[in-house]
Formats: sequence, structure tokens, C-alpha cells
Amino acid sequence: MIGIDSLAAMNPWFILLLLAVGLVAGVINTLAGGGSNLTLPALMVMGLPADVANATNRVGVLLQSLAGVRDFDRHGQLPRADLWSVLRPTLMGSVFGAIAAAYMPVAYLKPILLFAMVSMALIILVRPAVIAPPPGTPVKQLKDCPEAFWGLFAAGIYGGFVQAGVGFVLIGALAGTLRYDLVKTNALKMLCTAALTVAALAVFIWQDLVAWLPGLILGLGSILGAKVGVRLALKASQRSLKWFLFVMTVVASGFAMVS
Repeated sequence: MIGIDSLAAMNPWFILLLLAVGLVAGVINTLAGGGSNLTLPALMVMGLPADVANATNRVGVLLQSLAGVRDFDRHGQLPRADLWSVLRPTLMGSVFGAIAAAYMPVAYLKPILLFAMVSMALIILVRPAVIAPPPGTPVKQLKDCPEAFWGLFAAGIYGGFVQAGVGFVLIGALAGTLRYDLVKTNALKMLCTAALTVAALAVFIWQDLVAWLPGLILGLGSILGAKVGVRLALKASQRSLKWFLFVMTVVASGFAMVS
């Protein structure tokens, strides 16, 4: 379909580019979000059309999410008892987002995402405890926190519509309302991202938009990046994670404004 169906058809430099960009994006997406700002341009540099690059990118997102969830779980940082309560509103919202995507241009959601990211950056500066709960902060149950339900529902809508940047919305809901620390927040964020990506990828496969070879090479780099990201998350302080999130939020906001 796109002329890249074997390793022989790919420039070796493109292979190295995808592996390197996937590695960096995997780290960024594990610790914060916005890694697609790197992977999408890399795929388009190879000559992939924007819609094919968007679909192919989901292969890397899914593989890095699964690898990250597995490693967080191995280190006891994935709150297993809360998985379904977090996934339920997220997946419900994704259905609405997927339906909306059929009728509403993606550009309509850009201002909403930009507002959410700028707000998050300001909150980190002014009231950092909102996004980075201090040690010992009790976690809230979803049934006792309706704003968390609607926050995750909104994240699902956005993720079902256009996935880029959904990590920031999920962090706001998980850390800002349910009060998970940033390590557990990132573990749950990656679980939700994996679930959203499965649904989106199924649609792209049905539409024959996935370039599998570049996607799998990108995915290999992304898996390695996710593993590095988990190790960094486990060793880093909440303060370090908070400021990394702040920097990536500002960078992603810049990309959103110029794109």
C-alpha cells in the first residue's frame, strides 16, 4: 500500500531514526506525555501520508503502553484493585469520542487540549500539590469522587477522538482528583492508553492504514523507552517527576499552538 513492506525497501537511516525516536518517545510517554510530537514527524519524514503516519504511530503507542504497564505491575506500582473502576469511565468516553470523530473535525478539540495543558502547567507552578500529591496523601475511591469519573470520561472522549496528548488529560484526572502519586498515576495512565489504543488501532487496521514494518520498528524502540521510563519513574522523586511533567506540558503546548 505504501511501498515500505520489507527491510530492503527501507533506508537504514530511517530504521535508526525510528528506533531512536521510539526510545525517546517511550521515555517521555511513560513519565508524562507528548511523545507523538516526535514520532509522527519521524514517520512522515519517511514519506508516509499523515493519516497513515497517525495510524502507524498507534502501534508504537500500544506496545510501549503494554510494556510500561507490565513493568510498573512487576514493581507493585499498578493498583490492581482499581483497574476496572478507572477503565470503565475512560472506555465509556472513548465510545462517544469515536462517534464524534466521524462528524466533527479534529481541529475543534485542539483549543480544548491546549487549554487543559496550559492550565496544568500553571497549576504545577502555583499549586503543585494538586498534580503531585504529597507523600501520604490518601487515594480517593471513584464512587466517592464524581469529578474523577467525569475527568476520566472526558479523557476517554478525547482519546477516542484523537489520541495525541491524552496522557496529560489522564494525569489530571488520576493525580488531580483521585490523588494517586505520579508513579501510580503513570502506571494507570498507560493502562488506559493501551485500552484506548486497541480500539483505535482496530479501526485503522480495518481501514488498511497501518504500515506494519515501520510501526513495529518504532514499537521496538518505544518498548525500550518505556522500560527506561519505568526505571526512571521508580528512582525519581515526586519533585523531579513533577518538573519533568511541567517541562513536557509546556513543550506539548508549544507544539499544539504551532501545528
